[in-house]
Amino acid sequence: MKIGIIGAGNIGGNLTRRLTALGHEVSVANSRGPQTLTALAEETGAKPVTASEAAKGALVVVVTVPLKAVPDLPAGFLDGAAEGFAVIDTGNYYPQQRDGRIDAIEGGLPESRWTEQQIGHPVIKAFNGTYAQDILDRGRPQGTPDRQALPVAGDDPAAKRAVRDLIDELGFDTVDSGGLDESWRQQPGTPVYGNRGDVDAIVKALSEASPERTAEFSA
Repeated sequence: MKIGIIGAGNIGGNLTRRLTALGHEVSVANSRGPQTLTALAEETGAKPVTASEAAKGALVVVVTVPLKAVPDLPAGFLDGAAEGFAVIDTGNYYPQQRDGRIDAIEGGLPESRWTEQQIGHPVIKAFNGTYAQDILDRGRPQGTPDRQALPVAGDDPAAKRAVRDLIDELGFDTVDSGGLDESWRQQPGTPVYGNRGDVDAIVKALSEASPERTAEFSA
């Protein structure tokens, strides 16, 4: 499968490592240009590209950049993706630590709904509460007892299925956490954020979430 990854930080870098190891054809981009991705490309076999090129021919595009950088993604960066492609949004809103205040999110708009509006394409929210190192270390075969589960939110059933299948291939169970308007259940500060539990634990954590932002994660 052709996969484009925009953002080569901890999550993006480790997804590049795992997905290339599984045999996928990965193009990876960051904000500083492909010349800064030489080491990752040599390690993994991924193709370093510009952000404008990452989605070309891709069935899955992963947007894993700081939330404040989402509006700065190149215009038309999703043009040329494969028909029926899915976009994974791994982003989180960290107003105090990184992103500054975003009024729409402070007003109650789910983070991923805001990202969707910025890029003009539906997104599937996944990996946002996952420790980057776990992507490398905690994948297990299907059916393994206590296999770690990840919540996945989104409105497009086909795109959500594609993302859940990819996460299964990476070695994790998934829990459908609802449509994108319900994706606040996996935002920072909720019980599922950073939770390494199995399916039952993740279902319970999602059910216990509150839409009220904790002080640490509000402006």
